[in-house]
Formats: sequence, C-alpha cells, structure tokens
Amino acid sequence: MSTVTAVPLLPVKRSYLVYLWIGIALLVVSAFALARQGDDPLARNARAKGVVTTPSGLQYKVLEKGTGTAKPTDTDVALVEYEGKLLNGTTFDKSQQPTPMPVAGVVPGFSEALKLMPKGSKYRVWIKPSLGYGDKATGPIPANSALMFDIKLLDFLPESVVRQMQAQQAGGMPGSAMPGGAPGAAMPGMPPQGAPR
Repeated sequence: MSTVTAVPLLPVKRSYLVYLWIGIALLVVSAFALARQGDDPLARNARAKGVVTTPSGLQYKVLEKGTGTAKPTDTDVALVEYEGKLLNGTTFDKSQQPTPMPVAGVVPGFSEALKLMPKGSKYRVWIKPSLGYGDKATGPIPANSALMFDIKLLDFLPESVVRQMQAQQAGGMPGSAMPGGAPGAAMPGMPPQGAPR
C-alpha cells in the first residue's frame, strides 16, 4: 500500500497577483498597439492631427494658408510647384520650376486637391491608388501605390485665357502684349513656345 503525502500549497502573496494582473494588462495593450501598426498606412494617417479626409478618400493637410477664396476649377490651368513621393519616402517626381498643369488633365486625386486650394496655399496630400494610377505601374510608381504630394499653388488662369495667350505668342503678333509682361512674353511659369513641357 502506498501512501501519498499531500503537500499543501503555500499561500500566494498579494503582490505576486498584482504583478500578474499588470503583466496581463500590458500584454493586452501591446497586442492592441501591434494590431494598429498592421493596418493600412492611409487609415493610420487619417487619424493624424490636421489631416482632413474628403468623401472620395483624398487626404490633405494645410501646410500654408493661401489668400482669397477663389479656387481652380476643371476649366483652369494651375501654376504649381510640387514633389511627389511614394509612402516609403521615395521621390518619384519633383518640379524644377513653376509648372503649368490643366486641372482636369492630372490624376483625379491631384485634381481634387487643386480644386480645394486657394492661391498661395501649400498642401500635403495623400492619394489612394484609385484616385492615382490605380493598378497600372507608371514609370517609377508601382501598381496600386498610394502617393503623397506637397503642392504649392502659385496661380491659376482659365484654360481659354492660356490658349489665347499661347496663340498670340505663336502668331508672333508684333505689339501684342501678354498680361503681366512685355509684348510676346509667356505667362509667368509657362515655358516659351517650342520649349519642352
């Protein structure tokens, strides 16, 4: 016959129980933080201070306020300085000088951003793939890439006025003065006729 000797367990100190519960709470908080890190970068960005998300999903932050209330429309040409980056920080395009862009002639997210900006403002915008190049790889931009742009809107004019100015410049009409310049001068920021665009 065997005899089993029961050894009673010593009582656990309260401080050990407190440490155990604190450890469990830290694990839960860590798991929650880790789960948030794995979510979409644009979803995380939307929670950042000062970032506004439009109904289309475009995100923007005002870096410099512009002047006035007038904003470009689809029928305007905007004169901008910009830098475009992938979300990993790789720059894929940057203006070397003020660049004219037809508002309706750029990707939808860039166009939407321009239409939000008064003259003189600078915005940082985040464009989801469906408002950018979508599932098409374009040059250094991989397919399905979210994009970030810093855009400064220097000025804008109706496209019809820009076309009229270009026609006058191309026609070389002597004595025809362009707005804001000498006879035959190009719009500020517009390359001379025949120069690469």
